[in-house]
Amino acid sequence: MLEECTTAAERFRGVHQLVDRWLDQRREMLVCFMDLHEACVNDLEQLEMTRVNRFIELLMDYISAGHFEVYPQLKEEGRVFEDTAALAVCEQLMQRLEPSTELVLSFDEDFSSPTRCQHYRARLPEWLARLQQGLTERFALEDQLIQRLHAVHEPIAQSAQSAPSAPSGQSVS
Repeated sequence: MLEECTTAAERFRGVHQLVDRWLDQRREMLVCFMDLHEACVNDLEQLEMTRVNRFIELLMDYISAGHFEVYPQLKEEGRVFEDTAALAVCEQLMQRLEPSTELVLSFDEDFSSPTRCQHYRARLPEWLARLQQGLTERFALEDQLIQRLHAVHEPIAQSAQSAPSAPSGQSVS
């Protein structure tokens, strides 16, 4: 979809839609996290493991979408807008995301099957506390990525969109 964009303004709009969908995924995952946390507090022994599985599914989808869809498109937008300062910050932020990625993968490994869920049930509250901290830090870093590689380009994209069109066969720079 975004590879077919011919202007920076088109790319901006496409990335904006991608980020919006991704942030919707984040909200859905957080609601599930909160429900799971509450269920653990209320009665860990009666917790249905399908709730854990649903949370893992949403969490892994969110993390994967970030790594394989959103981050690459944010980087590409930085390149299209020739924002070398933002690209440098991006590399630093990406490195700082790795610990929370590893945390999520470890959680997924511990709770990836019904047998493992049962085996590690008693650890779930501790895991959720660690995830809460790790995800809070991750969201702050991701929000910085969005700000530095996307939101900052909105005025440029809007001015490019409202600029007069060039005569046929010529491009507006």
